[in-house]
Formats: sequence, C-alpha cells, structure tokens
Amino acid sequence: MEKLGLNTIREKYLSFFESKGHLRMKSFPLIPQGDKGLLIINSGMAPLKPYFSGEAVPPSKRVTSCQKCIRTPDIELVGKTSRHGTFFEMLGNFSFGDYFKREACTWAWAFITEVLEIPEDRLHVSVYLDDDEAYDIWTKEIGVKPGHIVRLGKADNFWEIGAGPCGPCTEIYFDRGAKYSCGKDTCAVGCDCDRYVEFWNLVFTQYYNDGNGNYTPLANKNIDTGMGLERISCIMQGVESLFDVDTISNILKQVSEVTGVKYGEDTITDTSLRIITDHIRSATMMIGDGIIPSNEGRGYVLRRLIRRAARHGKLLGLSGPFLHEIFRTVVKESKDAYPELEEKQTYIGKVILAEEERFGLTIDSGMKILSALIEEAKNDGKDILEGTDCFKLYDTYGFPIDLTVEILEENGMKADINGFNKSMNEQKERARAATAALGDFGWEALDLGLPKEHETLFTGYESVRTTAQILAIIAEDELCSSIKEGQSGIIVLDKTPFYAEMGGQAADHGIISSASASFGVNDVHKTKDGKFLHSGTVISGELRVEDNVIANIDEERRRAIMRAHSATHLLHKALKNVLGPHVEQAGSLVVPDVIRFDFTHYSAISPDDLERISTEINDQILLDLSISMKEMRLEEAKKEGASALFGEKYADVVRVIKMGSYSTELCGGTHLSNTARIGSFIITSEFSVAAGVRRIEAVVGKKALELYHEAAGLNKAIAESLKTSTSELKTKVDQYLNETKELKKTVEKLKGKLIRGEVENFLVASRNVKGLRVVTSVVGEADADWLRSAGDFLRDKSEHVVAVLASVTGDKITFISVCGKRAIEAGMKAGELIKLVTGITGGSGGGKPDVAMGGGKNALMLDNALAAVDDFVSANIKETE
Repeated sequence: MEKLGLNTIREKYLSFFESKGHLRMKSFPLIPQGDKGLLIINSGMAPLKPYFSGEAVPPSKRVTSCQKCIRTPDIELVGKTSRHGTFFEMLGNFSFGDYFKREACTWAWAFITEVLEIPEDRLHVSVYLDDDEAYDIWTKEIGVKPGHIVRLGKADNFWEIGAGPCGPCTEIYFDRGAKYSCGKDTCAVGCDCDRYVEFWNLVFTQYYNDGNGNYTPLANKNIDTGMGLERISCIMQGVESLFDVDTISNILKQVSEVTGVKYGEDTITDTSLRIITDHIRSATMMIGDGIIPSNEGRGYVLRRLIRRAARHGKLLGLSGPFLHEIFRTVVKESKDAYPELEEKQTYIGKVILAEEERFGLTIDSGMKILSALIEEAKNDGKDILEGTDCFKLYDTYGFPIDLTVEILEENGMKADINGFNKSMNEQKERARAATAALGDFGWEALDLGLPKEHETLFTGYESVRTTAQILAIIAEDELCSSIKEGQSGIIVLDKTPFYAEMGGQAADHGIISSASASFGVNDVHKTKDGKFLHSGTVISGELRVEDNVIANIDEERRRAIMRAHSATHLLHKALKNVLGPHVEQAGSLVVPDVIRFDFTHYSAISPDDLERISTEINDQILLDLSISMKEMRLEEAKKEGASALFGEKYADVVRVIKMGSYSTELCGGTHLSNTARIGSFIITSEFSVAAGVRRIEAVVGKKALELYHEAAGLNKAIAESLKTSTSELKTKVDQYLNETKELKKTVEKLKGKLIRGEVENFLVASRNVKGLRVVTSVVGEADADWLRSAGDFLRDKSEHVVAVLASVTGDKITFISVCGKRAIEAGMKAGELIKLVTGITGGSGGGKPDVAMGGGKNALMLDNALAAVDDFVSANIKETE
C-alpha cells in the first residue's frame, strides 16, 4: 500500500464520502456551542449531539467531517508512550435517520481497500455478540473471511452512556504482524497486545435504553462513525508512533532545532521533546478557536498545556520563551484544513508569548519554593507534599497541580490531592460567599402558576406602547390576585413592549397603568420559558390579575440604550478592523448612553490605536448609515457574514442587524434606524479585566455631549486662572511648565549649596577615631533625598569619613550611614552601622558597605544610638599601613 501523508488521508476521506452524498462540514470550534455540560470538544460526534437528539435540524441527513478534539485525562502519559496525545483529529461520517448498517459497512470497506488500498488480509472486524445483521453484511455481502471477524461482548462492541439512544458497534482492525504479538496461542482481535490495532468504529444507534436495562427500537436509526486521523496515518506510513507521522514529525523536528536537543538519543530528553510537540499542537488549535489561558475551565486546560510545555523547555536547557516560535510549524502543517490558523497566526503567537512570559515571571521562584518543600519533606521522612503547599504553588506561582504532581513524581514523591482540592474548594466557597453578599433577587425560581407554553409576546421592536392583560402578580415572593399602592412586586403580562435584560442590554423602565392605577417598572427579566417579569412598585391605586392595562416604556431611556447598543456594534467591528480578526466579544453592558465592552486581546491598546478606533466609529456615525433588522435562518445569516458570539447557542431563525455595508451581526437587542442618531462616540477608558481579555468603556449621545461640555468648561476655568484664552491654553501651560522646570533647577542648585555648607560644618566638627573622621548629627526634619545628597557629599569629600546622620519627624527616625573608600578598607561597613543605630532605636535597616539607610521608632534613644557610633568604630577598625 502507498504511504500517504496525514493531510492527504484527510482529504481522501472527506472527498470519498462527499461522493456518497454526504455534506462536508467544517470542524466545529473546540468550544462547545450551546452545550454547557461539555468543557471542550472531545469527540467527532460531540458537536453533532443536537442533531442526534432532535434538538436541531441537521443541514443534511448525511454529513462527513474531520473534527478537532482535545482530551487530557491521560496527560501524564503523553510523551511517555507512542500513542497518547492531547490533540487529535477524528474523521467521521454520520447518518441522521437515512442510511444504516449496510451502507456504513460497505462504504467503510470500500474506502479502506479501494482508496487507501490496505490489503484485505491485514484487516479484521469485530461485531457485537448478538448482531447477526452486521455479521451477515460483513461475511455474506462484503466478503470478509470468517477467520477475520469475531463477535465480542457488550464491553467491547456496544455503545451506550446511561439512559438514552444506544446500539451495537462494529470495529475495524489492522494486523501489524506477528512481531507485535504477545506470543500467546489466544492472541487475536481483542487482545491487549500491540498486534491488532483498532482504527475505525462504526456505531449503529438503533435502540433507546430507559436506564433500567430495557431496550426499545428507535423509529429513526442513526450512524455515528469515528476514525482517528493520526492512527490511520501511522498505519499508512508504517511508523511506530504518532510522533513519527509526517506532519507531527515536522513539528518535533522544529522543537529539536529550537531546543538544540537531538531526538532519539536519550529517553528523558525524547519525552520532553514529545511533550512539547503535542502540547504546542493543542495550544495552537485551542487559541485559534478562541480559548485563552485562565485559571478556570477550558482556559485552565490551555494554561496547563502551555506551562507544562514551557517547563519541559527549561528541562532541555532553554531559559526564555520559545513556544511562540514553534507554533508556526503547527500552522504551516494544518493551515490547508484549518485556514483560520493562518488568519489568526499573529494573535496566536502573541497569546502564547504572553503566557510564556507570565509563567516565566513565577516559574523560577516557584521552582525554588517547590525544591525547598521537597527537600524539607524528605528530611522529615515524608513522601507526600501537603495539599496546602500544592495549592500555594498553584494560587501564587501559577503551577498547575498536574505540573506539581509531575515534578514530585520525578523526585519519588506524591501530592496530597485531597488536601489541594480542599484548599481549592475553600477558596471557591469564599468567592461564592462574596458573590452572595451582593444579593440576588432570585426571580428565576419563581412559580408563576402559568402554563409553560404561555409566553409573553414581545412587541417592543415595533412599538413603545401596548395594551395588555395582567396574567400574574407576585408580591412578597407569593402569587397574589392584586397589588396595592406602595407595594413592590412583579407583574406578568400577555404582551409587552418592555425589553428584558439580556445580551448585555439593560431592561426598559416605564409605567404599566389601568384606568385607576399605575405601576412603575424599574427592571424586567425573561424566564427560560419566555415569560417577561416586570419588577417595580405600585405608584397609585390597585392592580388585579386579568386587568386590562397599558404598558408604556420610558422612550427617552430606550433611545439612549439604543444609541449605546448600535454604537457597540460599530465598536466591535472597529476593533476587528484595527486590532485584527482575533478579536471576539467576551461580554458587554449596554445602559443609557454608556457602553462597557469586553473582548479578547493579548495586550493593552496603544493610544494611537484607540484614536484610530474612535475615529473609525465616529466616521461611520457621520456617514448616516441605515440600520436594518431582518429575520432569517441561521445558515443564511452566516453566509451573509453575520458576526455571532463565540460559543453562543442560536435558534434556527435569528435576527440580523445590518449597518450599511460596515457591520452585520446576530442580535436580539433594540437599535436605532441609522447611525447618525448615535450622536458621537467617546472612549473613556481601556484596561484589562482578565488574562487575554480587555475592556473598553465609552459614552455616546447625551453622555458624550455632557463630557464635551465638562471638558470645555474645565478648559475655560483653567484659561481664566492662567489669564489667557482657551485657544492659547496649551501655549500658556507649556510656558508655565518650562518656568517651573527652571525654578526647580534653581532650587536644586541652592539646595545643593546649602547641603555642601552643612557638610563642611559636619566635617569641621568630625571626631578623629584612630585616623578616621567620624560624623554623627541630627539634621531636623530633612527628607530621605536630602539625607542621601548629604551622604554623597560627605563620602565624596573625604575618603576617611564614617558618618551617621539622623532626621526626626514626630516619633519616626530616618538614618543614613556612609563610609569613605579608606574607611571601608579599615573595616567599616555602613550596613553594620545602620543595624547598630536602628537596633538601639527599635527599628531596622541595611545596605551596602559604602551607604545604608534605615528607620527607628524610639526618638528617646536617638542620643544613645549616635553615641554608640564612636565605640563601634574604635572596636571594629582594622590596622592599616
């Protein structure tokens, strides 16, 4: 059989199944979309679960894909074995109620034997013990010899996870040859040795398990297959290890070149080279899909991988960042299949470099701490490191726990994982308690006594005023039939113009009124089953369930919110244009004329870039772009280039907001009819809120106008104080700054003359102690700078000087000690003198032999301290020639 490269195999597979009527789907991002129970995509079928469960309609009944996957449970084995890796690609073909076993098996065999040209005598098949249908298809229709097919039990050939869809599976194996056999007479498919390698699993989802062992046939049977791309590449290239596969081997060669360590010469260094190779593949793919390093969730997985790789780089002798160079080879090898890697190459490199540098700041000190803890534990006869120490390394020095575990294992020790988890949970509980202290209205848990399917109709896109009927009232956390003047509570309507807080947009405020009563709305939330909860207080009268009312929002407030929300879309687009396509929205808050926008970016934004962003947004405002809102199918919206929140789950029909040809986004919020109505846009701040996440705060509309007026008023006030006009203000300020600078120079010169004068007096009053000129003096309330200047003058004036000067401010004493060159040769050390005088006065200090500083607390002991200097000099002087 021909040796085929990994990229070639991928393309051949996808093309083959396209020829069988399958829709070729791009790999889903590694961040699960709409699946809160999954941290990161770990299998080919994981992102397709909504199609299998019926929650979503698949784009075709037949699809094929090559899915990026991350798995880290066996991370400690990566690099130590030939087959373990954290990143892998899973080839798959899927049927949603279309074809079944016959086609799945026939096409699989055709691809293996006709496209890949693997000899049939090297192939073996396993089927579920009772699956006669699959057995007959393989033997009677496809022609697999009876000696090349086995029946295995439920543990090997039946796929199920608790209650839900399940079914038998068939697996295809490659016979590597007798030399890989365990040598036992019983060696066959299913043996634990390395001879028979399973490389393709075909799952026949045909039953429903009720959780009690009862299986009923499914009306629509599905096919779910998975073939590891790296594993089939090993087979096709005839190599022993996934690290010998062409694309991965090229990365490993680059790692070897950068580290200067040759592969294949030492078991220990080979392990490090393989770990770096695997982890940089994973990190590159994860960052390319929008994951950023953090201490939580999938961000923590990424941080573990980068820091583990960085640490193995140090073991190979590297002292600085290097992963940000190697990742380019990953991009080069995978860009044809995943073009987004090349598009985001600059961003990926900067994220990796930033994380390497961040870890570099703490790894050396952390390693010293860990080494000391290991030594201490061994001296005490312990082989386990306390959980609190493990947690300190994690929390303070950024050591992922598995990195600590790995280093401990290298030293014949273990980590107290239970103790670590306890410390981690205690920290989380403290965080939860802090959050709980902020208060929570708890509206999501309310029982409204209404049918689940009874949703509130939202009319707020079209109108600001709606006639409605009250469906439910809650006051004092209980369902009520009415609510009276002065009472606070919640009102549920059958329809409403009030926008509920969601998507970062603040809720509308306003009035719900009847002929005899009114209710002030100050907040609105939407329940999961579509009911709008209007929170507020009865202003007058009494409202009852089934009352007909008028719901009227505060129009001015709504307009201010729309100004901010429409400007947010312009900001998002401008950020991508100026900073790069890697920018993704990470959160937002839209309130009247105020924007808070969080986004992914690896560093602070320069003033020039902030100016470019602001100018671009204001240009789009002045262009008076038309803003259109249109509902369409999600796939259609994506084809039109609509920008969506990364990882967010959307309905089949979505609302698209388009601003001219400049911006197109999926959004359920309320917007203006054109950009000119935003008024103007001003960025007020930009800062970091988390690793890899920045925040911009800005104002628009009336808030921007207020800021302009405030700035103009301040300029006018300053101009009047400086007796100039606002147009000449900068010139006047520069003039004053220059004058102040010259005055400071003059003051410093005079100050220097005064100090020199006092220093001359100190030296005149100095005492000769065995040939050294000893000076001690109290100089009033001089500051530290004055003392340093005086000390420098003394030391420069006399090489034989030994001086201690003290300044007293209240009860606080500041000391400086200086020793000239000859005094140091005679055994004097300023640092020891400082320790002497600060010790006597209840303080502390230290420094170098020629200069030292410190502080004292007991001014009553100052005379005694200075008197001790002569005795110290006399006792410690060395005899000189």
